[in-house]
Amino acid sequence: MPTEETSRGLITLKLLIRRLQNHLQLSRMLDTIRKVEYEHIKEAEETVPDDVKEGHFAILAVANEEEKPLRFVVTLGVLKNSAFLRLLKLAEEEYGFQQKGVLTIPCRPNELQRILQDEIRVGS
Repeated sequence: MPTEETSRGLITLKLLIRRLQNHLQLSRMLDTIRKVEYEHIKEAEETVPDDVKEGHFAILAVANEEEKPLRFVVTLGVLKNSAFLRLLKLAEEEYGFQQKGVLTIPCRPNELQRILQDEIRVGS
């Protein structure tokens, strides 16, 4: 016959097992929630806005923290422009290759606008 000490030990063990089971169940639920959140974020990153048509991409010109960035949607043809390629090199140095979504360029919006206008004049 179990002693009182053994009975208390068994009760404590049962409570510990229940807590572990609850913790594991909660952990599995959190993993599922994280997976759903990750898939939602990944899906959002892969979604292209309606104003970015085929053969175009979005650029965000950001000079510094104080100035408001300006978003542009440009054709792939701008990738032939040497001034724009210099800006891409700056973006690579500043942000690396891991940008997601809109491409961020470290320049004043008016500088990018000038390059794009020159591209339109040359292309016309």
